[in-house]
Amino acid sequence: MTDLAWLDAAVTGARPQAMAALLRYFRDLDRAEEAFQEASLKALKTWPQNGPPRDPAAWLIMVGRNVALDAIRRERKSEALPEDEAALSDLDDAEGALVDRLDDAHYRDDILRLLFTCCHPDLPSTQQIALALRVVSGLTVAEIAKAFLVSEAAMEQRITRAKRRIAEAGVAFGTPGPVERSERLGTVAAMIYLLFNEGYSASGGEAHVRKPLCEEAIRLARLLLRLFPAEPEILGFTALLLFQHARADARLDADGAIVLLEDQDRALWNRGMISEGEALLDKAMRHRRPGPYQVQAAIAALHSTAGSYADTNWAGIDALYATLEHMQPSPVVTLNRAVAVSKVEGPEAALAMIEPLASKLGGYFHFFGLKGALLAQVGRVDAAREAYDRAIALAHTTQEAAHIRLHLDRLAQDAGQGKRPRRKAP
Repeated sequence: MTDLAWLDAAVTGARPQAMAALLRYFRDLDRAEEAFQEASLKALKTWPQNGPPRDPAAWLIMVGRNVALDAIRRERKSEALPEDEAALSDLDDAEGALVDRLDDAHYRDDILRLLFTCCHPDLPSTQQIALALRVVSGLTVAEIAKAFLVSEAAMEQRITRAKRRIAEAGVAFGTPGPVERSERLGTVAAMIYLLFNEGYSASGGEAHVRKPLCEEAIRLARLLLRLFPAEPEILGFTALLLFQHARADARLDADGAIVLLEDQDRALWNRGMISEGEALLDKAMRHRRPGPYQVQAAIAALHSTAGSYADTNWAGIDALYATLEHMQPSPVVTLNRAVAVSKVEGPEAALAMIEPLASKLGGYFHFFGLKGALLAQVGRVDAAREAYDRAIALAHTTQEAAHIRLHLDRLAQDAGQGKRPRRKAP
């Protein structure tokens, strides 16, 4: 970690709120992004000397607005400026008043307004999610492209088209009404889940786990829950994120290497989060309107509440995945179910289940990681080695690659000792 890591963390953490406020003021995604970037550059110059401000988000909003207003003046735009232009240009410390204004917003948080703008129904769902990940969370185009399993060029075009379409359609940046909010809810939840997954298992870079992204996703999920407290899928969605993030401190060892679920120290799991997840899931189930997020949360609950790995209810997990396959068919869902099947029926049954997925998951790291593990368990060493090699080529982080290399090393060691490999599934 560098000496300025705190600065990067502060700017990254403040981005969603700052971007949301800047968009509300200027009604232009590109203008808001440029203003935030300029404010971030100023932070890089001034914060190391003066230390971080009391409220980094408020500081970035103030500076970003002033930068954008100056740019508008230089461009001599004829469009009207915000009514409080004079106040916005004031360089005095107005952080407290500014934060009060942000808290008084109709949604109590500008971030949701930004989410709903990015997830506008005029945009295809893939563009909505990609745009929100870029604008709200600040993920790079490369990271988003990997999340979607498409090329960087294709993702760049997708984001550009989304911005252009919003501009050309004259999309209103105001607060949507209750009906419109409900219609967009599914897309917003999907975007937040992608954000969480980027933190839970990073798609690129040196960090395999990015806790701040997971925490931001959970914060956004709780905000959705505040707006839709009786919506069972949002209850289940929030529970799912809590169950998964509860294991964060046990997922990597002291050296940053991946620790498999069966080897994790369960004393490190956050029992407060697990209890909160259980309460939310129980409340959701009482509505008797099951949905995919509730089923996924139920699966995560069985993992999170098992006293040990040996005590895991794999038959129950298999049944829940079968339900999820019916609700939301997906090769990734089937791949995950195969892990449970391997525990209940054995590795041969799991191999038979995943074999038809090869054409659809040919570029998916976890497909080849699981395939290699299952092949190793049945003693097909050469095929397992080939699958592991393919997994390494598809690894998104150094930790993923190192984890598979460890399996390869053990495979070679067992082969040298004349043992029949019996490996755990990664």
